[in-house]
Amino acid sequence: MLTRLRFRLVLSHLTVIVLAMGLSGVLLLSFFERYFLEATENSLFAQARITAQSLVPGAIADGPVIDVQTPLTNTIQQQTTSNIYLQSSRTTTTASDQDALGESGVQLGAQLTTRIHILDQAGIVLVDSLDELTGQDLSGIEPVKTALGGSSASTTIDGTMLVALPVSADGEAVAVVYLSQPLSDVVAVLQDLRGRWGLATAIGLLLSAVAGSILSQVIVNPLLRLTTAVEAVAEGNLDQKVVLNRRDELGRLSAAFNEMTDSLRAARQIQIDFVANVSHELRTPLTSVKTMTETLRNGAADDLEVRDAFLETVENEADRLIGLVNDLLLLSRADSRVLNLRPAKVGLAEFIQAQVRPWMARTETAIQAEVDADLTAAIDTDRIAQVMINVLDNAVTYSRPGGAITIRATGTDKNFVQVSVKDEGIGIAAAELPRIGQRFYRTDKARSRSQGGSGLGLAIASALVEAHGGRLWLDSTEGIGTTVHFTLPKA
Repeated sequence: MLTRLRFRLVLSHLTVIVLAMGLSGVLLLSFFERYFLEATENSLFAQARITAQSLVPGAIADGPVIDVQTPLTNTIQQQTTSNIYLQSSRTTTTASDQDALGESGVQLGAQLTTRIHILDQAGIVLVDSLDELTGQDLSGIEPVKTALGGSSASTTIDGTMLVALPVSADGEAVAVVYLSQPLSDVVAVLQDLRGRWGLATAIGLLLSAVAGSILSQVIVNPLLRLTTAVEAVAEGNLDQKVVLNRRDELGRLSAAFNEMTDSLRAARQIQIDFVANVSHELRTPLTSVKTMTETLRNGAADDLEVRDAFLETVENEADRLIGLVNDLLLLSRADSRVLNLRPAKVGLAEFIQAQVRPWMARTETAIQAEVDADLTAAIDTDRIAQVMINVLDNAVTYSRPGGAITIRATGTDKNFVQVSVKDEGIGIAAAELPRIGQRFYRTDKARSRSQGGSGLGLAIASALVEAHGGRLWLDSTEGIGTTVHFTLPKA
């Protein structure tokens, strides 16, 4: 697969190069071909006009206006003009002196690569620079036919450009200048350009293939390492790390992969710990229930006082199991986001006072609430009441004798209110603080178990707060006390 990917990357790279070179080559070659043909045509019209004016005194040559601004055309015309004037200065011609015209025509033909014909109004050749077609009728040639009609014309036939220009004197048509020039030079130049373009394309393709191979290797090799790591993770090896010191998409992909494996390792460890903790928490009450029932079966039931005490213990352990199962179901529903909250607008001052009153009646710890009377929140009262119960239970349990618990609620911003429950208890060691809130984790396992704690209280509180869109966190100093903060959405 990766080999095919590397081949496709190289092939796509070469395809782009071929398309770019091909399109640029076609455009440039067509431009140069049109440029050279126009330059040659302009040159021939210039030669025809100068020939007419030098061989037929007082003649006026009709034809297109020649643009001599381009360097190539200007150079050609300058060379042509100087050659023709050089030849015409050595001859003395008149319109009726055919021998002089013939001599001048031969000299011009020798000096220029252009073949020159002077035709009369019937299309008969009066002068041929090569002295081959003198006396022949060329009126059937298309540009000559157009020139005999009074208009200049040009065409290209079999690699030769033909130009015909009508000549008039004293307002009457007297002749036609007919020029032909092979395009061998233009063809040679274009062939040379095609050859150079082909060579440049071949070199470009070779270099592009090398560059594409290197680039594809740079892209594919990290993917190969990622694929190997993913296959290892699929087989259960979660200790995989892909190190790519890059800031591009592949670097971000490797970072995301590493974060994923870290999360998977953490999730697996949580799962292992969860199963172990659940097994441990279930084993204690189940063992107690089994022991009590065996004792009752072995005769303890005959003693009514012992029987009632044992049955009370069985009932308490059953209640503990039910509470544990309910907590686990609640956490499972929170993880699955199926708590079905019913938020309503609630005044926090009245709500918090309602949660504090039962605790004031059964504990000697002083509890005071400082909440703005107009502060409201959009909450599911049953769920947040459970949060307050869990948080206050921890605060009361771990408070020192004579300590106090303070509850404050403030509007942190336009979207959330913050509730803080501060105790003056034993606090939490800094090393243990990051683990507080993990499921089944307890700082004092023996004390918590004797009081019925399972280590799920803060985990449940955090899950319920997060279900409301808030968050829960702790600040604690060992020996001074702990503050539990959580945020709730404003109404």
